[in-house]
Amino acid sequence: MSTDAIVSYSTSADGGTLQANLLVPELDVDVADELRAGLEKAVAGSTCWQLALDLAEVTFIDSYALGALVGVRNSAAAAGLTMVVTRPSAPVRQAIEVTGLTEIFGVEPA
Repeated sequence: MSTDAIVSYSTSADGGTLQANLLVPELDVDVADELRAGLEKAVAGSTCWQLALDLAEVTFIDSYALGALVGVRNSAAAAGLTMVVTRPSAPVRQAIEVTGLTEIFGVEPA
């Protein structure tokens, strides 16, 4: 497992999923670019087929950070990985639903 200031990474037992656990409670303009750069670097160096972003501990996400996650999703797709958001907190789920990104992030409806 590796960790940077914003994300902790691990790989599933079968080696197919790169698990990214967010370590900050707020994803906003102050951390979005760093988050995107870190996730894109992890995706580029990965042999996995899926990136799973665990947002259970995130209590706030703004539109800039959502845009950064769309960028990560696009970079992951270009590298041959699917990206899914897992365990979104209630406020994050609401932001994803309101912006119409539910299908893009593979979030199951509540």
